[in-house]
Amino acid sequence: MKRLLNFLPTHFTICLIVGIVLQFHYKLWQYTFTKAILVFVLFLILIFVLKYFKKKLLFTITSWILFVFVGVFAVFLQNHSQKDNYYRNYFSADSLITFKVEKVLKSNLYYDKYIGSIVRVGNQKTVGTILLNVQRDSLQRTANIGDVFLFKSELSEVQKPLNPYQFDYKKYLEKLGVYNQVFLINTAFIVKESNENSIYKIAENIRAKIEKELIENGFKGEELAVIEALILGQRNDISKDVLEEYTNAGAIHILAVSGLHVGIILLILTFLLKPLEQLKNGKTIKTFLIVLLLWFFAVIAGLSASVVRAVTMFTGIAIGMTFHRKTLIQHTLITSMFVLLLCKPMFLFDVGFQLSYLAVFSIVTIQPKLYQLWKPTRFLTDKFWQLFTVSIAAQLGVLPVSLFYFHQFPGLFMLSNLVIIPFIGIILMLGILVIVLALFQILPTFLADLYMFIISLMNQFVSWISIQESFLIEDISFSFLLLLMSYGCLIFGFMYVERKTYKSTVLFLSFVILFQGSVFYEKKQVEITNEFVIFNKSRKTIIGENKNGNLKIHHDLDSVSVKMLGLIKDYKVGKKVTTIEFKNQFANSYQFKKEIFILVDSLGVYQIGKKLNPIVLLIQSPKINLERLIENIQPKQIIADASNYKNQVVNWKFICDTKNIPFYYTGEKGAIIFE
Repeated sequence: MKRLLNFLPTHFTICLIVGIVLQFHYKLWQYTFTKAILVFVLFLILIFVLKYFKKKLLFTITSWILFVFVGVFAVFLQNHSQKDNYYRNYFSADSLITFKVEKVLKSNLYYDKYIGSIVRVGNQKTVGTILLNVQRDSLQRTANIGDVFLFKSELSEVQKPLNPYQFDYKKYLEKLGVYNQVFLINTAFIVKESNENSIYKIAENIRAKIEKELIENGFKGEELAVIEALILGQRNDISKDVLEEYTNAGAIHILAVSGLHVGIILLILTFLLKPLEQLKNGKTIKTFLIVLLLWFFAVIAGLSASVVRAVTMFTGIAIGMTFHRKTLIQHTLITSMFVLLLCKPMFLFDVGFQLSYLAVFSIVTIQPKLYQLWKPTRFLTDKFWQLFTVSIAAQLGVLPVSLFYFHQFPGLFMLSNLVIIPFIGIILMLGILVIVLALFQILPTFLADLYMFIISLMNQFVSWISIQESFLIEDISFSFLLLLMSYGCLIFGFMYVERKTYKSTVLFLSFVILFQGSVFYEKKQVEITNEFVIFNKSRKTIIGENKNGNLKIHHDLDSVSVKMLGLIKDYKVGKKVTTIEFKNQFANSYQFKKEIFILVDSLGVYQIGKKLNPIVLLIQSPKINLERLIENIQPKQIIADASNYKNQVVNWKFICDTKNIPFYYTGEKGAIIFE
């Protein structure tokens, strides 16, 4: 163990992370697998030579570079597009595609969604992952993991967000290795049910059996969906409203089998298996059984990314707890992160991965210091204080990342955690007992009713917390720069509390000043903002004028729905907008700096005046002769938003191409911003 800890220290993990980031964003390595192995071997030879001649500084630097390369190479291996048998090299609309389901996603109103591999194009064996969208049909069963689709279709690009600061689903899928998608109607494919016995298929069959038994014992609706999420790691059946309630209450982590659940199971197993410590080598046997049971739970929960992360992380913690050494727990945590990123480098960009490790690191390092501030003498008070400090430590660790990604802070998170978390262990254990008894068909009705009542009570409590809107702070603008400065303040602040040395004081105060400077800099950037934005909204027109953080929205929606639009909220947060004014009308023309915009709506009326070479904005499908308009006013550019009929847009684009006039359609290219 000691050698392992010396081989995988913190700075090697940091180097690995740097390599992953560089390869994902900049594609540093695009050569062959053989050349990568050759470079790796050369690095190893160089390291051994430097070690032999005791060149410590060069040895250290070369080791760092090696692990950066390891991170680069790990991402390279995950990218199937670099391989000769990548499906894109053989794909055509006439080829018979064999697609194997690897993951079942949450369906929307129109499509069932699956992520999987294209294993064959015609007779050619291939690799590569795509997103498959199958038109929903009440008569068609949903496919399962391992099922095979046979179809002929064209590939589609995953669309980028069409408005600024919206969630980038395209980039999200790229992190999963998915670069294309296919849309199928319900008569354009054949499904072959899988007969294989992979670990994923076995786990899915077990979950299907559990769900069937729960339904037969009276479980239904949101209670059944929450149970499946709590214990089986399946959130596909939870409604959007329930997810939003748990998010607003600061309790969304309860519905994802992650660090919280695995940590509680670890504590329960540690307590139940404690008698084994009396045996010879009892601690080792106990640790082995705990790790084995944790991974069995991971298999039942579907080996999803969050479950694998959590079990890998708590495997390290279980080993550290066996030897009762805090530093060993920290080292094994870092080692688990290293191993996980080595096998699945794209986990690094997963929000769940970041939140899980930050929360656990914070609990391990910060909670003991907070707990020492007060030492209660009574048992219940002490347990309450422990829970309170754990919640505070975890929240401190994840707060900057939560603000950066979700832009909101649930003020009552402490209340929801203090009420739910003490009972989550009981809920989990009771749930496992209910499932076991249901599988053996000996589940008493009173126990099923009791568990349903408990889950319903938890849902009602979370729902009540979520509607306390005065405690939910939303639309918080928190940049990546502020994220870095926040963690600098947090890390060096606790270093200062622990050791009040000159160095720790200087570092802490430096990051406090840098944080203040970042806030001041971003505020100044808002004050000099000047933008004219034509947003993309299907069948509607939205124009924004942002001057010094004051946003004026011109629109043709009703006054209630426009304020609820996600694209407005996203822009507000991304640009740190301070005030918004809504106007349910449009002017005939707009001026932005030296640019003149002439607006032509459904009436087809426009005023020329002395406006030379303006930009023309076509909205609401105006019936105009575009060639005559171009001849009359000689526009610099023509823009059509998504309120226009698509057939008209196609015709306008053709005319603009023949006249050499730049044409921009927001329905394809997204919102256009002049700044």
